[in-house]
Amino acid sequence: MTAAAEPFAVRVMVTDAWDHVEIPVEPGTTVAELKRQALSKALKRSAVRLDDYVVKFRGAAVTDESKTLSALGAVPNAPFIVLPARRRPVR
Repeated sequence: MTAAAEPFAVRVMVTDAWDHVEIPVEPGTTVAELKRQALSKALKRSAVRLDDYVVKFRGAAVTDESKTLSALGAVPNAPFIVLPARRRPVR
């Protein structure tokens, strides 16, 4: 018999908003779902092109966003970063 996985919260820094948001997740949450929730919560809008952003965990970009947080080894209060996929020109 296995115990049910407990939900926990992770911290996500969204650089476009310069804001940290706390997202309640379960171990089976995918990285893509985490990115969607973080962007909509930080930017306060739902119409965001998800392909324009990447997620970093432990300093490296997560290339397979279908991976679950438990597969990445995320624990409660784990830090993630969501940032633009392409560099923006400075004016």
